[in-house]
Amino acid sequence: MIKIKDILREIERYAPLPLQENFDNAGVQVGDVNQFASGALLCLDVTEAVIDEAIEKDCNLIISHHPLAFRAFKSLTGSTYIERCMIKACKENIVVYAAHTNLDNVVGGVNYRLAELIGLQNVRILSPQKNALLKLVTFVPEKYAELVRTTLFNSGAGCIGNYDSSSYNLKGEGTFRAGENCHPFCGEIGELHVENEVRIETVLPAYKMSDVKQALLSAHPYEEPVYDFYPLNNQWEQAGSGIVGELPESEEELNFLQRIKELLNIECVKYSTIIGKPIREVAICSGSGAFLIKDAINYGADIFITGEAKYNDFYDVEDRILLAVIGHYESEVCTKEIFCNIISKRFPNFALHFSKVNTNPVKYL
Repeated sequence: MIKIKDILREIERYAPLPLQENFDNAGVQVGDVNQFASGALLCLDVTEAVIDEAIEKDCNLIISHHPLAFRAFKSLTGSTYIERCMIKACKENIVVYAAHTNLDNVVGGVNYRLAELIGLQNVRILSPQKNALLKLVTFVPEKYAELVRTTLFNSGAGCIGNYDSSSYNLKGEGTFRAGENCHPFCGEIGELHVENEVRIETVLPAYKMSDVKQALLSAHPYEEPVYDFYPLNNQWEQAGSGIVGELPESEEELNFLQRIKELLNIECVKYSTIIGKPIREVAICSGSGAFLIKDAINYGADIFITGEAKYNDFYDVEDRILLAVIGHYESEVCTKEIFCNIISKRFPNFALHFSKVNTNPVKYL
C-alpha cells in the first residue's frame, strides 16, 4: 500500500515547495498524509463539486494547482465555499494538496507543458530567479575529497544547468593545533599540524542549504569541519517565471492565434493590435502573467501569451509585441496531465482520476 505522503514526496521532488512565491500557499491544505492512499483526484481548483467527485471515486487525496486555503482565516463556519470544502474534507478524511507557483517556476512545469503543446523549441526560463544560489567552500584532507564531493553531489549540490557533479578543487596545506579535550582526526594535541587538503567549491540552490550542510558534516572526517556558504548574485536559470521558445518556422499572427485557440480548446482569445510581424519567438506565462510583459519585450519576443491581463496592458504593448490573453483556467488546465505524469512514473498502478468538473468561474456567452 502507498501512503499519501509518498505520493506528495514525488510531486515535491519535481516541484520543490521552496520554489513557490512568497504570496503563495502551496502544499498540504488539510488532512493526514500518513494514511494509505486509496486514489487521487487531479484538478485545477477545489470546489464542493470536486470534493463530492473524490468521495464518489473513493479518492482520499485531491491534488490541485490552485491552493484551496490561499488566504488565512480565523474560523471554519461554512460561510464560504472554501470553508465548506475544508469541513467536508475533514469529515471524509480527504487530504487536499496544492502545487501552485512552485509548479509554475520549475523547469518542466506548467509553462513548459504549454510550450510543448504549441511546438516550441529551445525553451528556457524568461525571468530566472535571483538570490537563489549559494556557493559552498570547504577544506578536506586529500584522501577524503572524493567521498565528500560525492556526498555533496548526492545531496543536491553541484548542478549548473544540465551539468551535475560540478566543482572546483584546489590543493593546498591546512594548519591547526588541537586543544585539550579535542579528538583530532589527525595531528597531536598541543602540536601544530600541517595537512595536505583540497579546497572544494560547489554551487547549490539556497533552499537546499540545510540538506547539503548535513551531508557535508556526515562525510567530513574532521571533528570541526571548516565550511562557508556565500550568496551569489547569479541568476538561477533552472527556476523562475515564464518561458521563451522558438517556433520551427515563422507563422502569420492571426494564423498562429487561430492555431492556439483550436489547439488549447479556447473559447475566446483576446489580443492586442496586429503588428504585421511574423511570429517566431514566443513568450508564455500561464495564469496571471502580465507582470512579465516587459521581460518578454526586452527579450525580443514576437508574442506574449498569458492567462490574464488588464485593459491598459493592451495599450501599453503598442507595436513592440503582440499580446494574447487566453484565460486563466485555459492556460493552466494542463496541470492535471503534469501531476499524472509525475505520479504514474513512480507508481504506475496507482489509481489516478482526472476531475471532470469544469471549475472555470468565467463563462462565455
